[in-house]
Amino acid sequence: MNIQQLEYILAVDQFKSFSKAADYCHVTQATLSAMVKKLEEQLDIVIFDRKANPIATTENGREVLVQAQQVVAHANALLSSSKAINQKIEGKVKLGIIPTIASSVLPLIMKPLVEKYPLLHLEIHEVTTNQMIKDLREGKLDVGILSTPIASTDLETQRLYVEDLRLYGYLTTGEKQLSKTDLSQQRIFLLQEGHCLRDQIIQLCDLKKHKSLPANLSVESNTFDTLLNLVDTFQGVTLLPSLYVRQLSEGRKRQLLEISDGTLRREVSICYYRPYAKWNIIRRLQAEITELVQVHLK
Repeated sequence: MNIQQLEYILAVDQFKSFSKAADYCHVTQATLSAMVKKLEEQLDIVIFDRKANPIATTENGREVLVQAQQVVAHANALLSSSKAINQKIEGKVKLGIIPTIASSVLPLIMKPLVEKYPLLHLEIHEVTTNQMIKDLREGKLDVGILSTPIASTDLETQRLYVEDLRLYGYLTTGEKQLSKTDLSQQRIFLLQEGHCLRDQIIQLCDLKKHKSLPANLSVESNTFDTLLNLVDTFQGVTLLPSLYVRQLSEGRKRQLLEISDGTLRREVSICYYRPYAKWNIIRRLQAEITELVQVHLK
């Protein structure tokens, strides 16, 4: 016995016709008749007098229909309740985000999210990719935002957006464009080891860390601001996410260079380990963040 069978007998009782009931339920008459017959056999009750014209409901059948109507009503109420639960966005969510995304994305999403969902308490932590993966597995974070792909197969990711990587710096030739091949010949400044963006840039451009700084100077940077200052001081180039480039002063924007043979891009995704604990909130955050960020990427 299932809810569908109960809906079928209610329809037959309403229309006093198997063919009209089948049309109403969007099934063939043969399917509906077979399902009703199967229900009668399961209950060991004849619900409809098929010899009558129009179809008549038997006395025992009327008692079955009263209960069927109650069951279907409860099922519909449960369905409506589940939809309401899925629409509810409230409670605490511990969100991890890597620093190379946080500085440009958080200002775009925090205010709209807290204003739209006043019952949602966002607890935001800036962490490295490795620390985020560990915290997600241990339940210290509910969800994370990071650059993908990642090596961990036990974590699920959903793409939020893709952004271009922009080239910033000074070429000895004075030109304003550079090919990907020539990029490997430049003095290039990257974030320190442990940042996934560093590894992605090295793979995309087949780079090796440049050693042409003064012999008595060694710099490992954790921020784009430091990279910019190093490039301005020692010349050379660096790569910056396009959302971060939006924050540059007009003077620094004039030092942006074009990549002559295509584009370099990175993918940013939402990441989770136990999605069903707060699945409706994670799903809503994914949609909201994507929409908010895409406006600025355009």
